[in-house]
Amino acid sequence: MGKNYRILDLIRHNRSSLENHLIDGLVDGRVSRRDFIRHGSLLGLSLPLLGGITAGAGLGGMASVAWAQGAPGATIRVALGQPAAAIDPVTTSDSPGFVLLQQVGEFLCVDGPGLVLRPQLAQSWKPNDKGDVWTFKLRQGVKFHSGSEMKADDVVASIDRLADPANSSNALSVFTGILQKGATRKVDDYTVEFHLDAPNGNFPYMMSSDNYNAIILPASYNGDYEKSFDGTGPFRIERYTPKVGASFVRNDDYWGEKALPARTEFTFFADEQSKILALQGGQVDVICQISALAGIGLLNDPDFEIISVKSSLHNQFHMRCDSGPFKDPRVRRAIALCLDRDKLVAGLMKGRAVPGNDSPFAPVYPSTDASVPQRKQDIGQAKQLMEAAGAGAGFKVTLTTEYAIEIPAYAQLIQNWVKEIGIEMELNILEQGAYYGDAVFGKSPWLDSVMGICDYGHRGVPNVLLAAPLTSGGAWNAAHFRNKAYDTLVSSYIAALDLEAQKAAAGKIQNLLLEETPVIFGYFYDYLMPTAKGVTGVQPSPSTQLFLDKASKS
Repeated sequence: MGKNYRILDLIRHNRSSLENHLIDGLVDGRVSRRDFIRHGSLLGLSLPLLGGITAGAGLGGMASVAWAQGAPGATIRVALGQPAAAIDPVTTSDSPGFVLLQQVGEFLCVDGPGLVLRPQLAQSWKPNDKGDVWTFKLRQGVKFHSGSEMKADDVVASIDRLADPANSSNALSVFTGILQKGATRKVDDYTVEFHLDAPNGNFPYMMSSDNYNAIILPASYNGDYEKSFDGTGPFRIERYTPKVGASFVRNDDYWGEKALPARTEFTFFADEQSKILALQGGQVDVICQISALAGIGLLNDPDFEIISVKSSLHNQFHMRCDSGPFKDPRVRRAIALCLDRDKLVAGLMKGRAVPGNDSPFAPVYPSTDASVPQRKQDIGQAKQLMEAAGAGAGFKVTLTTEYAIEIPAYAQLIQNWVKEIGIEMELNILEQGAYYGDAVFGKSPWLDSVMGICDYGHRGVPNVLLAAPLTSGGAWNAAHFRNKAYDTLVSSYIAALDLEAQKAAAGKIQNLLLEETPVIFGYFYDYLMPTAKGVTGVQPSPSTQLFLDKASKS
């Protein structure tokens, strides 16, 4: 690593003790090369710097993404699901809506390949020593499609709009307990400070594409977004027709490198099979996302390319900890021991997944404690736990879930596996809208069911997945799990700025959740995007974004 030691010595003089601790961890082997890049980007170490450190040291090329420069001027045609509601940066909560927002809107930073944060509308970010104030430096010369320059006032207004409970923002699941309305403050026209409720070592992810709604809008925005689709991005709206589709054209006034495609077209489809048929028939060039089960016919077809991205995507299987036999954690552990996770990965997910270990800590996260033993199927131990809990004779229960991706098939596999320990499980599978209801306790089969399975999107850090579904006051706590020790550990993890401290807290959380098992994480699956042959430069993100500015067709 000789040349890189000299680079490291040079930068130590101008870095905080926290950043130097990370650098020292790389040198002495406590921090892997890959984790150094990911965590360094979080703390605001510049990507050119990270690239300089890694050059010649075999650190993996994770700091930047290179696309082949294709021919300009193409029209890229995309098959997309139908948005569930009006497109609104504040309230949109479904994947198709997020994809459309991101075509014109941009974030302060982007959760890129390898979970490395890349600058977008912000050029840099840095915490104070405690981690409860983060300062972001904004890019200058950025213009909204409507003509005004993006400045600090626009950032403050955009984030306050999302953090205001009165607006019923979808981003409140991220900001509640972290950032309040009024805590985003202008320092000057190109500097913004975020004053947090408590220290938060992963806060830049809350300002990134990881927080799907956090695109920056003009301070003057007052609603009715479908009429303007205003933003700062490389494409402008050309046409939007509800329930039909949308098209965008290249923004020739874009602040950065101009987009290659002249146009992009999005056609809405009601189901996966219709999207697949459209791709096979040549009507579209890209399917925004498919499940491994539905897309099995494309996975090994040489006429199509499959872009596959490792992620934290998963389907949470919850059991209500305040109801019937599930009050006893031994029953919950018994059910978890019924699942054959290797078969889930190989069969249900066609190898496009990794086993889950009943916590939100997916293998993609650098803070995951990989030394925690992986839970395996063990029917004998499951039967012993049922006997010890006084449930040896079994019982009847209803599992309520949704028609989405492979979830109905997953539910059927669980139904068959738990028969071996005497549980007679009835399946109640609802349309997505009916399953989620109003998404509040008392008005949602998802949150009120004794047993349920819910699909969860990717997050670049596990903070939201640790808090919203599992802490005592979590807005998505379908398991009705209440555990003070868990809440304390999550607070400790979130506050940690140091990667080693995060890993230490993560290991304790992972072990606690294995013992309590309020939620089963059977697998984490890859984000899959099929494209037609000759389509290059398409860059998906498992955080429900689709970057098409470098796309071309031959």
